[in-house]
Amino acid sequence: MINFTYYTPTEVVFGKGAEQQTASLIKKYNGTNVLIHYGGKSAERLGLISLVTQMLDSEGIKYTLLGGVVPNPRLSMVRKGIEICRANGINFILAIGGGSVIDSSKAIAYGVEYDGDVWDFFDNKAVPQKSMPVGAIVTIPAAGSEMSDSCVITNEDGDWKRGSNNNLCRCKFAVMNPEFTYSLPAYQTACGAVDIMMHTMERYFSPDTDMTLTDAIAEALMRTVKDTAYDLLKNPNDYQARAQMMWASSLSHNDLTGCGTKRDFATHRLEHELSGMFDVAHAAGLSALWGSWARYVMNVNVSRFVRFAVNVMGVENDYNNPEKTALKGIEAMERFYHDINMPTNISELLGKKLTDAQIDELAQKCSRGDTITQGSFKVLKMADVREIFALANNA
Repeated sequence: MINFTYYTPTEVVFGKGAEQQTASLIKKYNGTNVLIHYGGKSAERLGLISLVTQMLDSEGIKYTLLGGVVPNPRLSMVRKGIEICRANGINFILAIGGGSVIDSSKAIAYGVEYDGDVWDFFDNKAVPQKSMPVGAIVTIPAAGSEMSDSCVITNEDGDWKRGSNNNLCRCKFAVMNPEFTYSLPAYQTACGAVDIMMHTMERYFSPDTDMTLTDAIAEALMRTVKDTAYDLLKNPNDYQARAQMMWASSLSHNDLTGCGTKRDFATHRLEHELSGMFDVAHAAGLSALWGSWARYVMNVNVSRFVRFAVNVMGVENDYNNPEKTALKGIEAMERFYHDINMPTNISELLGKKLTDAQIDELAQKCSRGDTITQGSFKVLKMADVREIFALANNA
């Protein structure tokens, strides 16, 4: 087990009626003038915009509304939010939604406190030194951004999708009422399950091996999400299942499932290029790529894939043929993806195959012209990245 620092400063208020504490939480963290940032009509349909504005009015807290965040949140919206915050003297941002809204809010929070272009933080030209405080009312369990140090934004100029990780952006509080997720479509519920599991899997598939307790936590979370996904497709209004999924989303990306491990987010990095170029759902891109990544890197440490197959996917261990067991685990994961209507290759994702030129562009962007590598389970150079895209394209 490698040395680690575990830092989770976000205050979590979880359960039925949790949203009623929003105004008091904003006051607790010194918010007096709030940007209420949200996506489309779901926040309004759930009554959250009306509820929050009424609570803020009753407490004498000023606010400005900014809706319109889309999946794969855009840099143009972030820049608009920065301008609004500066013009109105905003000192707190409340995100109402899922990971896209929270990430957009975090990026705005960075940009308000920075004299340059906020994209500098995503293009590795600068490191955030300050951030406006952010709180969240979570309505989509998937990204786990409400408890992570991560923020991912898409720059429409060139279709670049990039992340920035810094503890400064961690939410001051996260309000989570599982009832708000009842109305999520089956597809969005499935996407959430994939994203949650992948956040843990990209910590679980580590080149380090001595981490029994962390492994056991990760395995329990992955099994729970897998089982819960099936339950929710049968009964979307199962409160216990919704609560399990929502809490798993936060735990999967607050680093608990990666304590003592060397993280490998290669599949995420490859997927960022796919969704940056084609604007696909992030989780669908992950499921389309993961099997190809897994087969490409498996033999670097086949025992990790055997453990995953047996302890997470319920595969019987063939002690005489670990490679066979590992492959059965990958196949079982892909069956799960299909069971919940998620793609397992690029053709299923896009309805077409990529051209060689598109694969070259994806690999070039992901490796920044072969100047950086991805992953730690197997360190991937540009040629490796291209091969994984090609495998997913031809699967």
